[in-house]
Amino acid sequence: MIRVCHVITELALGGAQQNTLYTVAHLDRRRFEPILIAGPGGLLDAEARASGVEVHFMDALRRDVSPWHDAAALVSLTKQLRRIGPAIVHTHSSKAGILGRWAARLAGVPHIVHTIHGYGFHPGQSRLTRWAWVTLERLAGRCTTAFIAVSRANLNEGVALGLFPAGRASLIHSGIAIGDFSGPLDRHDEAARPATVGMVACLKAQKAPLDFVQVASRVAALCGRDKVRFVLVGDGVLRPQVERAIRDEGMEDRVELAGWRRDVPAAMKRFDLLLHTSRWEGLPRVFPEAMATGLPIVATNVDGAPEAIEDGATGYLLPPGDIEGLSRRTAALVLDPGLRHRMGERARAKVSAWDIDDMVRRQERLYEGLVAGSADRAVSRSTQEEPA
Repeated sequence: MIRVCHVITELALGGAQQNTLYTVAHLDRRRFEPILIAGPGGLLDAEARASGVEVHFMDALRRDVSPWHDAAALVSLTKQLRRIGPAIVHTHSSKAGILGRWAARLAGVPHIVHTIHGYGFHPGQSRLTRWAWVTLERLAGRCTTAFIAVSRANLNEGVALGLFPAGRASLIHSGIAIGDFSGPLDRHDEAARPATVGMVACLKAQKAPLDFVQVASRVAALCGRDKVRFVLVGDGVLRPQVERAIRDEGMEDRVELAGWRRDVPAAMKRFDLLLHTSRWEGLPRVFPEAMATGLPIVATNVDGAPEAIEDGATGYLLPPGDIEGLSRRTAALVLDPGLRHRMGERARAKVSAWDIDDMVRRQERLYEGLVAGSADRAVSRSTQEEPA
C-alpha cells in the first residue's frame, strides 16, 4: 500500500481543486492510501470531509503571501508530514507547491511530485515579483522528484526557465467527467430566442471578467441587443467592479451574474457558445467541459489554450485584452447558428483526451513507477499513450 499525501493551498471552487479532490477520492484503495492537507475556508471543504479520505485542514496555510503565516505553515506541514510518513507527497498550486515541497524534503519524504496548474508568475507582474516567483520555483524544483504539467505550454515554459528538466515532467491534462456534459443541446426555438454567451470563471484579475463585460457591450451593439444575452457563472473579489461595469455599460438587462454553480453541466447546456477572457492560464478545465457539451469557444490565446481549441475549426483564439477581436468573433457566432453547431460538433469529437478517470490512472502509474524505480522511468510510464 502506497501512502500518498496531496497538499493544496485551499479547496476553492476551481479546476485544480476539483481535480485534486477527485484524484484522492478515486485512487485505487487496494494500492494507495490517500491523504489530503489543505488550508481551511474553501467551498469544497465539506465535500472533502464527506469523501472518505483522511483530510487535515491547516490554519496557517493561506492563499495570501505572509512571511509569518508562511513560516508557520512550513513548520506545521513538516511536523504533519513526519507524523503521517507518506511515501509520496504531491503538491498543487504555487503557494502549497513551494511550502509543501520543502516541508516534504525536511520531513524526509522519499518522493515529491508537483503539479503545475499554471504558474504563480505571469505577465501582469513587475519584473521583481516575477523574478522572485521564478527563483522560488527553481529552488523548490531542486527537491522535486517529478513534475506534472496540465498543459504542454506550461511544461515547455518550465523547461525553458530551468525550473525542471524535460525528463522529469509528465503532461497529464486536467480531466473532466465527459459523460456529465454529453448529450444533445436543447435547440428548441433557437431562431426565436437570443443566443446565450457564457463564461464560467472566478471573478479575479487572472480571468479578466471586466473584459467579458466590455465584449458583451460591443457584441450587443454589433448584433442587436435582442439577439444576445450573457451569463457569467462564478464569483470572487472583483464582483463589485463587475457589477459597476455592467451598470456603466447599460447592460443590466443583458448580463446575468449567476454566482457560484455546482451544476456546471446544466449551466453549460444553457449556453450557445463559451467566451473566456483570461490573461494567463494553465489549461482551464472549462475548455474541455465546453467541448464535451458541444460548444464553440472564443478565448484568449494564452498558455495551453491552443492545445484545446483549434483556431477557426472549434473556436477562435485572440490575443489577451483584444476586446475588438473577441467581440467580432463572438458576434459572428451569435449571428450564425450553423457555424456554432459545426464548430461545437468538431470540438466534441476532440474531447476524449480529457477523461478524468484516465487522468487518475496516469497519476497512479507515476506513483508506482516512483516507488519501484527511477524518476525518469516513472515519468515515461505515466505518459504512455499521452497525445503530443
